[in-house]
Amino acid sequence: MGGLSEEEIERSLAGGELPGWRYDRGEIFKHYKFETFMDAVAFIDRIAEKAEAANHHPDLENHYNRVRVALHTWSENAVTEKDFALAGEIESVSSAP
Repeated sequence: MGGLSEEEIERSLAGGELPGWRYDRGEIFKHYKFETFMDAVAFIDRIAEKAEAANHHPDLENHYNRVRVALHTWSENAVTEKDFALAGEIESVSSAP
């Protein structure tokens, strides 16, 4: 698999398919904000289903109605295509009811 270069990561993020995602300190991440705590928790549940199906698990932080999602591939100690694939899956469930 192999880690992506910073140029490859920045180019992928600039492509527009992952709005709001950023790269810093070896991970790609995004902050999401919801109306209520329960909406945030429901989002985390949707992420969990996608992550488990991909056997790739993000770092998640929940602060009331805000969720921070961060991805990098531990086995590569880098950002890989696997992270971008899961970020796309997470985006697909970010506004689902």
